[in-house]
Amino acid sequence: MNALGAVHERILDGLEREYPFAPRSFAVEGAHLSYVDVGPRDAPSVLFVHGNPSWSFLWRKALARCAATRRCVAPDHVGMGLSSKPQRYEYRLARHVANLVGLIRELDLERITLVVHDWGGPIGLGALFAESERFERVVITNTACFTGLAAPWRIRLCRTPLVGALAVRGLNAFAGAATRMAVERPLSRDARRGFLAPYHDWQSRVAIQRFVEDIPLSGRDPSWSTLVDLERRLPELARLPVTILWGERDFCFTPRFRQEWQTRLPHARVRRFEHAGHYLLEDAGEPALDALERCSAGGEP
Repeated sequence: MNALGAVHERILDGLEREYPFAPRSFAVEGAHLSYVDVGPRDAPSVLFVHGNPSWSFLWRKALARCAATRRCVAPDHVGMGLSSKPQRYEYRLARHVANLVGLIRELDLERITLVVHDWGGPIGLGALFAESERFERVVITNTACFTGLAAPWRIRLCRTPLVGALAVRGLNAFAGAATRMAVERPLSRDARRGFLAPYHDWQSRVAIQRFVEDIPLSGRDPSWSTLVDLERRLPELARLPVTILWGERDFCFTPRFRQEWQTRLPHARVRRFEHAGHYLLEDAGEPALDALERCSAGGEP
């Protein structure tokens, strides 16, 4: 067993029931990207793209549900989940988009339904705009890909020099808090352990901090221009069926973000989950999974 396999084995120990998938590895520039690839290879694809501080574990129930009839792919961004976690790396939005584009091309994914959450919004849509002919539809859950709406003070605090690093990497405050603040219903012990398993020490939390630091809040931030370019291309989504599935009690991506999506994509179908938070699938359970499964097949949410 190589070093990466040993790391996977340690992280996944005890999670077999929650996450019964065999991770695969794809080499990107300066790192290895882990991903799940399940379901019939000749079927239309569903590409699940997570955010920070989650990983493909976020999609475990959707993967199990959709893989009967779809090829389901869920990557872990470099530095997250089961992917390698280089301490010196270009943890920028454009790099994550390029990595995802590389994976799509490597796997030759076609007829893709893109499902995005949190940072997965701009990363996944960046890949869609780069490989638009491969995509058939989009499902948007609790994310943003536009400027103009502020991040919560809790997240801004984690960007503070020194204090932010100590909190995020030293105390695991960002990932740890997410297992409580991102849900309205308490996670099970196994689910909470699963979300936190890849982030067990200072080194393994590097990308959590880098993602927070890379949030484009103003023109002074390095990824601001990348986000603005993506925002300008949002009207291109008018050619695709778009569904918005939204947890209305999200402390970060509040209903104002959902309303902004509806303004920008007036053709989108919308289903609101009134009692769900940021981790929609954890809170809304079967109704959200049913809606996601129907949407991935072109049905109504």
